[in-house]
This record gives sequence, C-alpha cells and structure tokens, in this order.
Amino acid sequence: MIPKISVIIPVYNVEKYLKECVDSVINQTYKNLEIILVDDGSTDDSGKMCDKYALEDKRIQVIHKENGGLSDARNKGIQKATGEYISFIDSDDTVELDIFEYLYNILKKFNCNLSICAHTIYKYNAKKIFFKLKHDEKISSHDCIKKMLDNEGINVGAWAKLYKRELFNNIQYPKGHLFEDIPITYKLFIRAGNIASGHLAKYNYKKRKESITLNYSNYATLDLIKSTDIMGRGVVKEFPDLKRTVFRRRIYERFVTLNNMLYIDKEHREKINKIIYFLNKYTCTLLMDRDVSFKKKCAILLLRINYKLYKFVCKIYVIIWEEMLHQNIS
Repeated sequence: MIPKISVIIPVYNVEKYLKECVDSVINQTYKNLEIILVDDGSTDDSGKMCDKYALEDKRIQVIHKENGGLSDARNKGIQKATGEYISFIDSDDTVELDIFEYLYNILKKFNCNLSICAHTIYKYNAKKIFFKLKHDEKISSHDCIKKMLDNEGINVGAWAKLYKRELFNNIQYPKGHLFEDIPITYKLFIRAGNIASGHLAKYNYKKRKESITLNYSNYATLDLIKSTDIMGRGVVKEFPDLKRTVFRRRIYERFVTLNNMLYIDKEHREKINKIIYFLNKYTCTLLMDRDVSFKKKCAILLLRINYKLYKFVCKIYVIIWEEMLHQNIS
C-alpha cells in the first residue's frame, strides 16, 4: 500500500479562494492523503467551509485555533500529522491533480527523503511565468541551496515539496515572523542530504494584491532581511564556498525590501537609510562581481548617485512594466 501523505493547509480569511484550493487536493490521483485544514482564527466563513469539507471527505481534519500566523498554523499541522510524508499548500494557491503522485514517484526513483517540483506563477490571476528545470534529477543539498539562492528554478517556500516526516524532528517554523520559510527550508535541504528535483510545474502560486508578500508595510518590518541573514549565516557555516552566493542573495533581498518601501519611505526613513548605507558600502564589490546582473548594477549606481533619482526611475519602471503586463494579458 502506498504511504500516507499529510497535506497541511493553513487557512485564514480566504473564503474566496478556499474551494478552488481544497478541490485541487481532494481530487488528487494519489488517494492516500490526510488533509489537515488549520483554521487560524478566520473571521470570515473560511472556518465554516473547512467544517463542511470535513463532513464530506473523511480524509479531512480541521483544527480551529486562535490567530497565530502562518508559522504557528503550520507547526500545529505538523503536530497533528500522522502521515509518513508531509506537504504544505497555501490556501489561496492550487495544485495540479497529480502533484503528490509526481512528487512521491521522483522521491522513490532517486531514493531521497525530500522532493520538489517546479511551479507556475499567476500574476494577479492572469500572466503565467514558468520556472522549469531541464529534467528530473537528484541533486545534493549543496547544489540545491545554491540554485535556491540564485533563483534558478528552486524556491525557498515550504510549498511545492514533499518531505519525509522525520525531517521536521526538532524543527519548527518561527512563530510571529513574516517570510518564515527562509530560515527553515535550507535546514531541511541540509538534513535531507540529497533532493529529488522535478522539472514539471505542478504547483500554482497565485500572486494576489492582498497577499502577504505584496503588502508594502510587511517589508517595513525588515523580516525579509533578517530571515535572509539568518539563512545566510547557517548556509555559510555548512558550506563556506557559498559565501559569495549568500552575499548576493542578501543584497537582492535588500533591494526587494527597499523597492517595496518606496511608497511608504516617509514613515520609515531611518530603516531606508540603513538599507541604503549597506548597499552603498559594497558598491565596488557588487560592480566587480560577474554574477551580478547588468540591471542590478545599474540600480546600484543609481542608488549611489541619489536616492530620489533611484526612486523616480523605479516608479517609472513599474509603470512601464505594468503597462506591458496589461498588454500581454489583453
């Protein structure tokens, strides 16, 4: 008999999207599933929808709890899980109907304790961007982490992965932090040793305007930078040769944070200045790095010249990019 997979879905005020998400799980070709819906104190009808699903499908269990954030919800799900394997899905995303069959098959094929697959990004429910590897392969934790740091088809998210349950022994997602995947995923890669990496996109990641990662104020917490720095220290300790790769990722996440704070910079000027100081400090190092993109080097130079100029150019770039996106959709 095929082993049980515990699918953990944290749920918080997603009544508009929950049906599409859960339906994509209950209709899987891989049938031996334990589906754990963790209602994280929803104030809409999400909790009631979870209970209704539990009545309709005996594989579904519901946990109702006070709101504690995504990390806390995942941890509760892990504690409840009885499957030999664990997987996570964000409740406003969906999966292809054979994702677990695919993840399990490549995991067994390469004799690994962790498998991952490519994903599709839906930008505001319209534009598709595929992140694909060339073929299914077995890769070392070192190479997997390097690809993740370089954004080469492997993402830092908890989703689009199948984990042997034992990998989570003494590992929990940090409660109360945003971008909680970052300081945990690399640890699971290291613990797994080797990873079965699938080239087919089986997870559908939905970028919505109300999502956590698109909320400007969330970047003002600087949690993205803090989590990345924590990950960086852990990676370098395990793999010293990845020090330069880690440094580039730290720079990248600071630019991401800076760009998301452009519209609220008057409220957080001290934090903005701290990020700019860090980036300016390493201008020469970054300009000399062959692996830093031309676009990023232009951004570095603009920022070095003048923050207001950098801000102006970034906003123009966003307007042009959104217009191009709209034309492609139309």
